[in-house]
Amino acid sequence: MKGKYAKYDRIYKEDAVKLSYEKNSIKESAEELGIRSSLICRWRKEYDEFGEGSFLGSGYDRIHPDNKKIFDLQKKSKEAELRYEILKNASPYLHQGNLVIYQFIKENEHKYSILRMCEVLNVGYGRYHRWKKNGISEKKQHIDLLKKNIALIFFRFKKHYGRNKITDELNKLGYKICERQVAVYMNQLGLKRVARRKFKITTNSSHNNCIAPNLLNREFKVNAPSTVWVSDITYIQTSRGFLYLTIIMDLYDRKIIGWNLSFRLFTRTTTLPAFEMATANREASKGLLFHSDRGVQYANKIFVAKLDSYQCTRSMSRKGSSIDNAVAESFFNTLKRELIHRKSTLISQKLMKAEINEFIENWYNRKRIHSTLDFKTIEQFNATNGL
Repeated sequence: MKGKYAKYDRIYKEDAVKLSYEKNSIKESAEELGIRSSLICRWRKEYDEFGEGSFLGSGYDRIHPDNKKIFDLQKKSKEAELRYEILKNASPYLHQGNLVIYQFIKENEHKYSILRMCEVLNVGYGRYHRWKKNGISEKKQHIDLLKKNIALIFFRFKKHYGRNKITDELNKLGYKICERQVAVYMNQLGLKRVARRKFKITTNSSHNNCIAPNLLNREFKVNAPSTVWVSDITYIQTSRGFLYLTIIMDLYDRKIIGWNLSFRLFTRTTTLPAFEMATANREASKGLLFHSDRGVQYANKIFVAKLDSYQCTRSMSRKGSSIDNAVAESFFNTLKRELIHRKSTLISQKLMKAEINEFIENWYNRKRIHSTLDFKTIEQFNATNGL
């Protein structure tokens, strides 16, 4: 049977030390108190070093009262350094939810105090231990994985997709979720689609050239390729002046089949080269309806003759009605929202040309999904329809 050790409180120890100084020897005071001499020697050594800061018990720092202020300052400095170190190491995980933070704490238990990490990272000490003991619920795992996929889709498509397109992408991955719930999770994650901007009207229709009636009449859905082509021109500011982008789109699959960038708004630098590219990429069937605004680049005799040579039927928007050419206008809105307006500074004309080429040929025509095509890419839509 193990023997029991006597416990002495702080006051008793201090009195024993003081008595030992009054007696002729430590042995004499020990005999009077009925304790071992070695105990008094140890207590005297501690009292000589720490004075009234002695005998505080386990868990307390022993420090001489004269040095307490310096000790407290050093302690606070060390605590601040430790706090900074924990925050620095945990910073990549702070905005990824409690599950990731819990994992960080678990992996660093050997390095830092669990209580200190929970305090610094604003995590409940009890909640962490419950997670460590029981793990995470299946529902929480499902939600965390769903949020992760929402963020991946959002950034993969360069912050251009809103809740509708992200919902469609999630459904393709096997989720069954509505747009409203995706919007809630996007809000929780702080994901906000790049905002649209208003655009200036740039069409010059003050001329007496060949004007055509609005035969398209806002019928923007067609059932076969090369039935209706629409075209428009917009300006793009660069660090050294403006570039003018002319596009021609086939309404059937919304593909940009012809386009051209130029420094001037002449027919030979805008509509003619864009049309030549379009006819090289896709056959212009007899009776093709070619719709545009009333700009002089479309209404002059040179371009009209070009359309006539392909036996195209001309159609033009009514004066001042940009909605009559809404699909082409929508493409420019997309281009400027997803490419142009994301830049904080103007770039050179050479670099702008390269980025527009990348946007049209590799992004818009191949990878971007389109709500009007049942949330398919142009290539997927055409493959489905045998084009």
